[in-house]
Amino acid sequence: MVFVRGLLAAVWLVFAIPCVDAATFTFDVVIDQARALAKQPYQALAQVPQFLRDLEYRQYQEIRFKPEASLWRGSKSKFQVMMMSPGTYYSQPVTLHEVDSDGVHTIAFDKSNFDYPNESLAKRIPADTGYAGFKLTYPMHDDTTQNQFLVFAGASYFRGVGRDNHFGLSARGIAVDTGLPSGEEYPMFVEYWIERPAAGADVMTVYGLLDGPSVTGAYRFQIHPGESTRVEVTAQVFLREDIQLLGFAPLTSMFYYGENTPRPVGEWRPQVHDSDGLLIHDGRSGEWLWRPLINPRKLRMSFLEVENLRGFGLLQRNSEFSQFEDAEARYDARPSAWVEPKGVWGKGQIVLVEIPTRSETHDNIVAFWHPAEPTLAGQQLSREYTLRFGSATLPGQPSAAAQQTFVGDGNRVGGGAVEGAYRVIVDFAGGKLAGLGPGASVVSSVTGGERVEVLEHFVEYIAPEKYWRLSMLVRPAADAILSLRAFLSLDGQPLTETWTYELPPQAGVRGAMN
Repeated sequence: MVFVRGLLAAVWLVFAIPCVDAATFTFDVVIDQARALAKQPYQALAQVPQFLRDLEYRQYQEIRFKPEASLWRGSKSKFQVMMMSPGTYYSQPVTLHEVDSDGVHTIAFDKSNFDYPNESLAKRIPADTGYAGFKLTYPMHDDTTQNQFLVFAGASYFRGVGRDNHFGLSARGIAVDTGLPSGEEYPMFVEYWIERPAAGADVMTVYGLLDGPSVTGAYRFQIHPGESTRVEVTAQVFLREDIQLLGFAPLTSMFYYGENTPRPVGEWRPQVHDSDGLLIHDGRSGEWLWRPLINPRKLRMSFLEVENLRGFGLLQRNSEFSQFEDAEARYDARPSAWVEPKGVWGKGQIVLVEIPTRSETHDNIVAFWHPAEPTLAGQQLSREYTLRFGSATLPGQPSAAAQQTFVGDGNRVGGGAVEGAYRVIVDFAGGKLAGLGPGASVVSSVTGGERVEVLEHFVEYIAPEKYWRLSMLVRPAADAILSLRAFLSLDGQPLTETWTYELPPQAGVRGAMN
């Protein structure tokens, strides 16, 4: 269930907030509002008219903001702001303000700023509909063309890209009880302040006020577009209620199928996904851990312990067109996202939620950091982090990385001759592996989880691709999860990240997906 706010909420917020001028508007103003809001009962108010919510996605896409109406167009600012109409998934308006040298100004809705697909729809749009969110543009490729690079719209979602990416995965302000049987709560940014950057500046700032049944929050986003887009995030959240599973720095993506899962019947494309794995860097152990994603038949939640998190992210390591062959969706150009905490976050878990999906149109992957300490009503929690959108090299890990994972039957030609077994292949490249010749004495370390038997494992150099290939024959009990950890080493020193994998029983590897 999505908790929403509507027009009345936007109006209430505008008049409940004291007017401030540019000199006195600071992040503390937003923090004070979030703190005050947390002491009031949550109110879910009206949404936009039903006919807007009933628009099909294609119809909604035909509502287009006129570029000439962009905020700061014609000025010396490199940044411009394009407003978004409510409709379909975006069922509630938000309050937008511009902060400039003259003060704080509410950005009023103007339907003439949009081109509508037909006159019949246009005349039904109320004059006070409100905006659903906004898109930031910046000249990413040349000085004369404005490119969309960051979008704030829908609950607490925001999506970003680096210079050479197509839009894909999203970030969120907060996650509340994601994946739990009790149901997920979707707090939303109900109000934004967009600070006008100095002429010619390459950085700008956005502030957001978050509200939901269990939590409120104040957010500051300091935004740096470029080859990779960097967002410095400061979050101050206030808990109205106890929260069982609170998630900071959430990332949301899509994994339909890949090289490590069966291809659905009728699909001709080799792979379909926005991200292919989760990478975690734990500063205490120094370990880099890679977990390929799957599309499970039942919801799966993984809780990966970290004591001193240095980074985590959902990456798209598959970046060759031939790995997808999709000229329209261009999954090969989808961005990766990497989160680096500032300061010490303490003990916690990276939670990975994998939700079954039969379509590429649904985001089914969520990853976030969850604190080990209970999160209780009345608490104020602060976190700061850097979020980057760009290529899969964003983490800057020094070790060799798993490039691809293949899983097949271990009881057929090319796989093995053991009933109930799987042949699992992992190709590693980069790092210190790149400087080794084919004759190097690289060895593998492989361990299986509970009720998983590792029958054999060996390493070989694949000359055509310059990969080092780890091949494993493993057999889980009939009803056990195939759980594995592996890495490559030389003379007792690890060369690669730790590859870890989980495959539920009856995953369809030995036959077509149902």
